[in-house]
Amino acid sequence: MSDPLHNPPGEPIVNARPWRWLAWLWLVVILAMAGHTGWVWLVQQRTPETDMLALLPAEKHDPAVNAALKQFAGAAQQRVIILLGSHDWQTTRQAAQAYRQVILRYPQWLKPSPAMVLDERALAPWWHHRAALLTATDQQALHNQPPTEIAEQALRDMASPMGQARIGAWRDDPFGLFNHWLSERTAQSPVRPVDGELRVDRDDTTYAVISLELNQSAFSISAQQAVMPILTEAGQAARRAHPSIELLSAGVLLHAAAAAEQANDEISTIGLGSLLGILLLMWLAFRSMRPISLVVLTLATGLLGALSVSALFFDRIHLITLVFGASLIGVAEDYGIHYVSTRIGDATHPLRTMQRLLPGLALAMLTTVVGYIGLGLTPFPGLRQMAVFSAAGLTTSWLTAVLWMPFLSRHSLPETRLSRWYGNTRMRWPQFTGRPSHWVLTGAVVITLGMGISKLTTNDDIRALQSSPPALLADQNKISRLLNIPAPAQFFLVRGQDEATVLAREGQLREQLDSLIQQQQLQGYQAVSQWVPSPTQQQATRSLADQKLWGPHGAAARLAETLDESPAWASALQQHQQATGRLTIADWLGSPLSQTQRHLWLGQIDGEFVSVVALLGVTPHNLQTLQQLAHPQAGISWVDKVAGISALMAHYRTLMGWVIIASYLAVLIVLWPRYRSRAFLILLPTAFASAVVLAWLGWSGTPLQLFHVLALLLILCMGEDYGIFMQEHPNPEDRHAWLAVSLSAASTLLSFGLLGLSATPALRAFGTTLLIGISTVWLTAPCLDRRNTKPSSSF
Repeated sequence: MSDPLHNPPGEPIVNARPWRWLAWLWLVVILAMAGHTGWVWLVQQRTPETDMLALLPAEKHDPAVNAALKQFAGAAQQRVIILLGSHDWQTTRQAAQAYRQVILRYPQWLKPSPAMVLDERALAPWWHHRAALLTATDQQALHNQPPTEIAEQALRDMASPMGQARIGAWRDDPFGLFNHWLSERTAQSPVRPVDGELRVDRDDTTYAVISLELNQSAFSISAQQAVMPILTEAGQAARRAHPSIELLSAGVLLHAAAAAEQANDEISTIGLGSLLGILLLMWLAFRSMRPISLVVLTLATGLLGALSVSALFFDRIHLITLVFGASLIGVAEDYGIHYVSTRIGDATHPLRTMQRLLPGLALAMLTTVVGYIGLGLTPFPGLRQMAVFSAAGLTTSWLTAVLWMPFLSRHSLPETRLSRWYGNTRMRWPQFTGRPSHWVLTGAVVITLGMGISKLTTNDDIRALQSSPPALLADQNKISRLLNIPAPAQFFLVRGQDEATVLAREGQLREQLDSLIQQQQLQGYQAVSQWVPSPTQQQATRSLADQKLWGPHGAAARLAETLDESPAWASALQQHQQATGRLTIADWLGSPLSQTQRHLWLGQIDGEFVSVVALLGVTPHNLQTLQQLAHPQAGISWVDKVAGISALMAHYRTLMGWVIIASYLAVLIVLWPRYRSRAFLILLPTAFASAVVLAWLGWSGTPLQLFHVLALLLILCMGEDYGIFMQEHPNPEDRHAWLAVSLSAASTLLSFGLLGLSATPALRAFGTTLLIGISTVWLTAPCLDRRNTKPSSSF
């Protein structure tokens, strides 16, 4: 039975009923996708992922490393640190009070962190076991100084009006050993409590330190939208109190909020810019809203399909995936553009037009999706998301164009002046004919490309992908220096079969680190054993004190003689120092003194106890020295997560190079049954474009990164479409096929070219590479026409 669809006179009747049934079935699928997407985003209220580390592969080799990094992240994720500074402490203090008053009005979002106070209650475990605590300096003094000299020093300290501040009475610590030990611990941090504020000084500036804790995840979009205005309001209040106040801020929340704002802006600019650019091109080419609305329909369904399918595979879609997906507009419209361009002046049945285009469209879609599957095979979660998002969106757009357009565009389109003029340029496009001059030109191009590629360098440092605002990074770096915050991604792991072994090994490592500090190669470190010496060390300290201080001829006896006290007085002093048991890690973990350093103790992992020794002042100059201190066989391992991820990216950059070669072979196999030897002509422009990109990177001095290599894969995915369309329509008088290819290329350049404006380095690398590569494919594909030939009828 014939379909009432318009059928030109004299043309064989087309049975549209099966096609129509498929179109209705596809409508049901689209409605289901719309319902699913609405349920996910409106009912479940899923929020996009903003953590940039979620884009990277997880470390799978060492559970202890994963646990340490998780502990570091957990310790910092919910904290925001604010520093207010001026040259006058009272000015600083008043600004801090104004800032805090604003924060206190929003307890549902933020609360000030409790300050660490060195009072007798917090210090009780250490005070109880003070006989087991000695600094390295005091240990050396007890070893080397005679008891008489030690007793005389104690008397001088007691008599001096400027003597050191003490915890407890003089008789509780007559030689000041515990106070020496405590002073060494507190010297690890430059922060001091003054007038109810935490104060740190640097040069002639005094800073008040305000530590805030979030009540929700730093990566929550709602938390970011609520807290950032609060912090802005508090900062304004501090500056109203004193306009000249210096305000520094740091925290995971600030970076996450900046990333979310940046991504939202880029979704708007890239997505909207691509759409407006494509609509303008479509209007200039067709001067009709009908083809524009058809292309927009394919785009809308493509984005709908991408969102729905991605929500099935991933709990949360990353904002970077959405930014990258916004560029999908430049690819998904190819199928619709090719159909409506072919309908210019075409009086045949629309289904017959689609049937004629279907082999080329199917191969174009299939080969593009094959390329995106290559992205999906990488271990990078972010790239897998982009691959699924793009493949689903392109497949949805293709099905929409194939199944719906013949029914929504029944009549031919009129030819416009622009479409006629541009279509005719194909007749005048330069052709490679094999003449000697062409070979000379080819040789010159090859030499130029070879020289550029020979200059190519690589840079896989993950820090090159940092996209946080420079001002925020500057604040964070300055706060880290002022507060002596250790490096979160470079540290030592210490392992042992029990807690005592771990503490003993930490002590051995600390001796080497102390040597580096004396040589000014390191600023400092943080370790559990600074607060809890190993049982062996505690026993050795007690024995040394008993021998040098409390023995019959020790310093306490000399002190008693000088003060004209009885031997019983010295014995009472000794008994006052003694304590049963020993100081343990549980004592430290249960004390408020450990609240900022509890992430240093990882506990038991895979049958071993593990701790972290964090470092202050890690630089490229001392990295090698620090690495040499590691002895894995002795339970001491060096961890450099930055170098680890960078090495991983270098590995996958090399791996993806082989994936690209395999993808070329896979596409060649897909194309061969239809095009035979002409399949090489389809792939040659993309291979040439990849060489141009690599040469440009070499000549410009831009180091090759993983994301450049991934973009080369996308050049294959999209660039071979143009070769397919040109081979499907080899007649140079077929103006409309050339128009379709050019409109597709121009819209792709608009979308991916705009990615080159992204502030995210990975996306910028994608965009710039694709801008150069796709432009090259577009300009060279017509040069390799085998005119007056026809494709094989097999498909």
